[in-house]
Amino acid sequence: MKSFELQPHLSGDLVQIRPMKKEEFEPLYAVASDPLIWELHPEKERYRRDIFQKYFDGAIQSAGAVVIEDKNGNIIGASRYYDCNFHQSQITIGYTFLGRKYWGGQFNLEVKKLMLNHAFKFVDRVIFEIGEKNLRSRRAIEKIGAKMIQGKSFGKGDQVIYQMTREEFQRNLHV
Repeated sequence: MKSFELQPHLSGDLVQIRPMKKEEFEPLYAVASDPLIWELHPEKERYRRDIFQKYFDGAIQSAGAVVIEDKNGNIIGASRYYDCNFHQSQITIGYTFLGRKYWGGQFNLEVKKLMLNHAFKFVDRVIFEIGEKNLRSRRAIEKIGAKMIQGKSFGKGDQVIYQMTREEFQRNLHV
């Protein structure tokens, strides 16, 4: 099996996804500093600079973090591939956020399609861990056809686990 590229360059009609760089803290924080982005998230204070700094440092250390840009090159959010398990043929996508002006339309759908399409070149299943009370994210992931498989408790609140298989992706997103 070929090696999973955790920080790919992906491009769609609306967004480009590329590796996150250490120098990009400020433009990412400019997007993430909106408290409403995090109101349903288990870490509700991630809009604070010190809290976001921990998120950002973890993203850089993960070597799986990507920046999401609109077609004009403006940073509009971020996401991450993590917990790659080739024995179970799965990877997790998460830590995703988008600026509010990109909510409720085609931007998140295209981000997920691009990231899933890339993942399914290497694995058979993608996992999504979402805060139990983060109904906005849960609805968005259900909308693309992911199925909840279990609830799970973490130190910062309850998480629910969703999954999507390669076959479901091909059936639901017509790729």
